[in-house]
Order: sequence, then structure tokens, then C-alpha cells
Amino acid sequence: MSLKDPESSNLPSNIKKSQWTRREWLQQAAMAAVLLPQDYPGGFGGWGGRGRGRFRPRRTVDPSQIPAYKYRILPVSRFPSLQNEYNTARSNTQLGSAKLYRDQIVPLNFKVPADFTGAKSVIVVAVYSKNMYSNFMLDGNSYRVMVPFQYYNDDLNSEKLKAILQKEVIKSPGRRVVDISSNVPLKLLAARSGLGHYARNSLIFVDGMGSYNMLYAFLTDQPFTEDHWTELRILEECNHCHACVQTCPTRCINRWNYSVNIDKCLTLFNENPGEFPNFIYGSMHHALMGCMKCKEPCPANEGIAELSGKLEDVSEEETRKILKGAPDDALLKSLQRKLRQFKAAASREQFPILKRNLSVLIRA
Repeated sequence: MSLKDPESSNLPSNIKKSQWTRREWLQQAAMAAVLLPQDYPGGFGGWGGRGRGRFRPRRTVDPSQIPAYKYRILPVSRFPSLQNEYNTARSNTQLGSAKLYRDQIVPLNFKVPADFTGAKSVIVVAVYSKNMYSNFMLDGNSYRVMVPFQYYNDDLNSEKLKAILQKEVIKSPGRRVVDISSNVPLKLLAARSGLGHYARNSLIFVDGMGSYNMLYAFLTDQPFTEDHWTELRILEECNHCHACVQTCPTRCINRWNYSVNIDKCLTLFNENPGEFPNFIYGSMHHALMGCMKCKEPCPANEGIAELSGKLEDVSEEETRKILKGAPDDALLKSLQRKLRQFKAAASREQFPILKRNLSVLIRA
């Protein structure tokens, strides 16, 4: 796998930064961001760019003021336009050629399911979620390990959301609601509905939640008068900040054209089985899965990134079994409860990912 210069990999050599118009920058951002799963962050800690005054204390956020969820509505008649936009973005091989990445984006589409031809609207939902921590015990020591919000089951799940939408949004008994979150490019849907903004690191930021949000999409046969179709927008803070570029450990975030080289993204590799490539060092890892470092220094996440919760402790006996790669039924059942259905602890097939990732964190 070749390593491109993240400062220039997607920028033609005969074009300088000053020649890019606002519209061209937006097109580049859309081209990159629509394809990236919502849980693709990037890198190393610390502040960078000019997002916050160097000596100004970080602001605090009252958790009770963060909305539990926000939503927008689009008619399904927008799906053909969304599909065309997604097809254009997907054909851009500069964004990543790794098979792991390509296999994730190929099945996504904006098609109404054959068994729901009566669908009229799609409700796009962002749910606030925070990182959690669990203590892994070993040799008398306690290792505090982050479990990012994308990887555990939160209280506000799909089934509960459907009930909330029926009661508070649809308000018409008997309407059908179907979760299509795993089938559609959620970030493009969120951006086009006006629910969120693209950022330099290709994540979606939602007002009041920052990038600490989980996206969902629900089809319904309820027709709405609302059509929240919106022109793509870039997060305002990105106009004067490069913090995420400077903190990404693998330098996969492009400084100039709002794109991310997924072939170098840490999350791509620690979500999937196999050995880490030689350009990913042990010191780059900081979570049981994924990568949160480009979220932490972002000015739009200030005060939100610091919020976290606590999961149950993992005992020394359990930690040793994980590091040995020897799961039994009792261990899997315990870890699924303690780590709230963390996917790498859900089955023997996924367990090698948990063993590898935890080994790096504890023994780095």
C-alpha cells in the first residue's frame, strides 16, 4: 500500500490553494465525506490550527442542555438525486482503494425497499452519544480503556427511536416505520436534509451535539409537507482551523481539499481482523476500537468531547482470557453485558479483533 503525501494526494500539482473557489472546496468535501462511514475519525491528541486561543480555557457544557435527538425530513422523491450524487462520489478512487473500505460502501444506496413501495418520507435522526470507559484489570493494575460511542449499545436505540418518532413526529396511528440506517449513506442524507454540516475530517456535525452523534434513517408511509432539502454546507469553524489535520496520527486528513485518504485511516484497520500495517504504530492506539483524536481538539466539540460515562470493570481473570484469545461462553456473555454489546466481544469469530486491540493498549 503506497503512502501518499496527505498535503497533496488529492490536489493537482498545477493548482494552488488560492485558486480553489468556495464551490470547488464544497464539491471536494462532498465527494470525500459522503462515502466515509460516520465512525471514521482520525488521530493524535493536542490542539492545533487556530480553532481556539492557545491560553483560553476550554468551555464547559451542561449535559442537560444537549438534545437527546434531532431530526429532519425529506420526501423519498429526493432519492434519485441523492443516488446520483452518491454514485459520483463513489467513483472517485482517490478517496481510497482498500478492499475493506470498498466492500463497506458498495452495498449502500438510496432505493426504496421492494416490500415498502408505499414509502413517502425519510426521517433522518441524529442521537447524541458520549464515549464510555471501562477498567481492565491485570497484574494488580487497572487500565482505563475508552469505548467510543459508536461501538456500544446506547439506551436510545432503533426500536425506541421508532416509538418516539411515531408519537412525536408522525402522530398518526398505524403508520409504518422501517429502519434503513444500514442501507443508506447516512452522512450524505444528514447533510442534504440540513441536519448536519460536513467538516474537514469528513464527519457530520450537528448543532448542539458536535460530531458526537449517531445517525439513523427511517422510512415511513406518512406524507409530510416538510422538505428540508439543503445545499451542502461546511462547518464554519473549518474555515480557520486545521486541528484535525495536525492531530491525525496517520496523516490521512488532507489540509487543502476536505478529503480523507481512507487507505491510511486507523479506524479502517482496528475495526477489521488482521495485522496492522507497518505505518501504524502501537502509540497511535487509544481506544478499544476506532479513533477519536480528531474529534477531541475540534472547536465545534469543545465541552462536548470531555463528557463521558462509565462501563463495568473487566476482571483480571477476564482480561487474561481476552489476551490469551480464549473466549468461553461465560466470558462472551459477561463482556456483552459489561461492554454493552461491543461487537468484537459478541462472538468467537470477532474475538481476535478484541484480543489484538486490547493487547496493543495494555502492552504499548
